[in-house]
Amino acid sequence: MLLALFRFIALLPLPVLHVLGRFLGRVVYAFPGRYRQRLRANAAQAGYPDPSFARRAAAETGAMMMEMPKVWFRPEESLAKTVSDDFHVVEQALAENRGILFLTPHLGCFEITARYVAIARHIPVTVMFRPPRMAAFAPLLDTARNTPGLQAVPANRQGVREFVRTLRRGGTVGLLPDQAPGEGDGVWAPFFGRMAYTMTLAGKLAAQTGVAVIVLAGERLPRGRGWRIHFSRVPEPLPDDPQAQATLFNAAMEKLIRQMPEQYLWSYNRYKTPRGAPPAPPMPDNTTAGQTPTGTDTP
Repeated sequence: MLLALFRFIALLPLPVLHVLGRFLGRVVYAFPGRYRQRLRANAAQAGYPDPSFARRAAAETGAMMMEMPKVWFRPEESLAKTVSDDFHVVEQALAENRGILFLTPHLGCFEITARYVAIARHIPVTVMFRPPRMAAFAPLLDTARNTPGLQAVPANRQGVREFVRTLRRGGTVGLLPDQAPGEGDGVWAPFFGRMAYTMTLAGKLAAQTGVAVIVLAGERLPRGRGWRIHFSRVPEPLPDDPQAQATLFNAAMEKLIRQMPEQYLWSYNRYKTPRGAPPAPPMPDNTTAGQTPTGTDTP
């Protein structure tokens, strides 16, 4: 039943899905609770304290949820609405005959990014996933991930080994780097003016395999026109220290998020302290907490 429902939703036009999603996102935000508090607090931490910004961000979260079935079950139709102005960043990395580590934050339509590379650009990508907490969603997600050119591996040691093998062969892999890692898998690093427990896996993979690191996101275009994929290469050489690596990757994500701030998933509990992790240290002296952005970009 759940699979049939998602397939039906995927049949609806993208503009309709975005309108419905934004409406539902605003409805959910209207109810007081932890979701609204966290969204507003995290957005304010990044320099976006206006309640109207939070409402628009909640609306974009709704649009993100409603567009997923379209991307999962009608990828060709979705990719026909997807463009990129800077794919040359990927082409330059490929010309170096090195693998590529793609880092995709929870920004815009992060489900379209790997499909754009794998299907539209014919570059196989291996991505890492975490099993859903609700078993009922497992068949749905298994079907959604069954896409030519896109290989999904579990977020465990087996998946990490497959990542390393793929990168050493000169292949490409993709990670969501702004997920809070578990004990022993992260370090504290600044993220929008506050220390956030940040995964070290991305830095370890890059250091072990010597690949190029590219941050990317799928910007949701107005009026259901589709998406624009943005690519940005992380400067090299990468530092050796895990905390310095995490700081560099967080800064690269911040820069990308600033381009479309309302489309970031501000409601995610990014600043939590995982069980067993050390307490958060104070911010470095050279970083100002809660910096106000130089401008706000409205998607």
